Order: sequence, then structure tokens, then C-alpha cells
Amino acid sequence: MKKEKELEDQLFDIGLVFLFVFIVIVVFYKSILKSVIYVRPCLFSTFLGIYCPGCGGTRAIDALFHGHFIKALWYHPLVPYAAMIYGGFMISHALNRLGIKKVKGWKFHNWYLYVAVGIIAVNFILKNLLRIGFGIMM
Repeated sequence: MKKEKELEDQLFDIGLVFLFVFIVIVVFYKSILKSVIYVRPCLFSTFLGIYCPGCGGTRAIDALFHGHFIKALWYHPLVPYAAMIYGGFMISHALNRLGIKKVKGWKFHNWYLYVAVGIIAVNFILKNLLRIGFGIMM
């Protein structure tokens, strides 16, 4: 009887698929779509006058790709957090699978998700307090 894959093995496999899909999307966007697509403003912000919970995510990804960690943290702190969790998880499991047994693959913990939800909530509240209370636009 074949043993079922552990959760971490399944997450690693899913992470590899996401990495491949992400690379394909970035290459396709940079080579073809960037000059064709018109980027619309955030409808949430336009109609309600407040930032949505995801505002700044695209700018944060762009800043992270250009090596500007602090800017990415300012635009949307979830992006660097997710990159660190994803990177640490994937690298530790890849090294373990390559035969480096001293490196144990990270285990999945639910608190990773709770922290992410907390980051989204605090970011949403803080940015909107700055926008409404002090007129500071992000």
C-alpha cells in the first residue's frame, strides 16, 4: 500500500507549480501584455474613497523584484512576508530533497496564515487612517 504524501510534500509540489505559472505570467506580461493593457485605477478606492485591503500589492511586488525591500514593505507588507515564508519553505525543502539532510524542510503552521490575515487587517486600517485622518496618499 502506497503511503500518502505528507502535507509539506504536497505544499512543495504546489509551490513548484505556482513558481512555474508565475514565471510564465511574468514573461508573458513583460513581453506582450505590458504595452497592450491599460491599468485601471482601483474601483474600491475610486468609489469609496478608501484603500482596499490589496492596494499597493502590485507596487510591492515590483519593488521587491527591483530589490527595494523597504519600499515593498511600505507599499504592502504582506508581499515581503509571503515572499519570505514561500522562499524559506521552498528552499529548505529543495535542499533537503537534494540530499542535504542537515537541512530540515520547514513545517507548515496555521499561524503563518493568521499572521498574513493580521498583516492585511493592520495594513488596511493604518493606510486608511493616514488617508482619511491626515490626507496622506499612498
